[in-house]
Amino acid sequence: MIEIDQNGKKDFSSIQEALDCLAKTPDSGKGETLFLHSGIYREQITVRIPHLTFLGEEDGSTVITGSLSARMEAPEGGPLRTFRTWTCFIDTHDFTARSITFENSAGKGTEAGQALALYADGDRLFFDSCRFLGNQDTLFTAPLPPREIEPGGFTGPKQNAPRISGRHYYRNCYIEGDIDFIFGGAAAYFEGCTLFSKCTDSPVNSYVTAASTPEGQEFGYVMKDCRFESCCPRHSAFLGRPWREYAQTVLLNCYMDSHICEEGWDDWNKPEAREHAFYAEYESFGPGAAMDRRPEWVRRLTKEEAGRFTKAAVLSGNDGWDPE
Repeated sequence: MIEIDQNGKKDFSSIQEALDCLAKTPDSGKGETLFLHSGIYREQITVRIPHLTFLGEEDGSTVITGSLSARMEAPEGGPLRTFRTWTCFIDTHDFTARSITFENSAGKGTEAGQALALYADGDRLFFDSCRFLGNQDTLFTAPLPPREIEPGGFTGPKQNAPRISGRHYYRNCYIEGDIDFIFGGAAAYFEGCTLFSKCTDSPVNSYVTAASTPEGQEFGYVMKDCRFESCCPRHSAFLGRPWREYAQTVLLNCYMDSHICEEGWDDWNKPEAREHAFYAEYESFGPGAAMDRRPEWVRRLTKEEAGRFTKAAVLSGNDGWDPE
């Protein structure tokens, strides 16, 4: 185990320094744990070593934070744009994080624009009891869609890389933000998570999800036993909208507070998404679970239909991955 402490009392005082050093060793990629002692680590870090674990303090006092945002000026001029704003960039497979807070403190999306706390691009990624703090685009579950709509919109480290759809598991995590704060194309299973919509003082304060599930991919986002909570006014947030037209988000046994709009989901003014996207709920409950007010293109799953979206089905793949 490699220990990191900001006071310099352990192996390293910087996370990225430890990663850079580990990458040069013969044991790199063979299964190492980095224990991050309590502290606020103000770093922009990139993880490219597979079979790696980040372990934080159980009291939640291990924080990795940054404040880059899309509207900042880039070194070459022009805006920085979304996909260079990460606080932590996971660009590998078989990564685990436990009790880590990933934060982007740039501010409201309506003012700062997009600002990623975590850019997660890889297969078999497991986040257990972690926190993701931010505003617009807090958590990006890669890959990027095949094509950008706006020229330069995908400017960043994976702009021209092959699109590889990974599997992610988020267990007992807290994820907050305002606009599209969980977005991307991964097959991701969220279990027992709290999804907190922040207020932007707008008629619509929040869209929790913005999936871009690739066409033909069996699963997108599945959220089981999660809680949609907020400080927003009543009926001022949506459960999700389709970043791309084949977006898929399924909610199973989730609690929804009164901030959720009665219609639940927004089509982002994309008529084709009503035909191709898959938005579905099973046994939603709470003040925001007005299933009789949902639009006709939102599925109301039967018990049998909901049974298809198990954790094993979403995550096992061809290699039988079991994150636990």
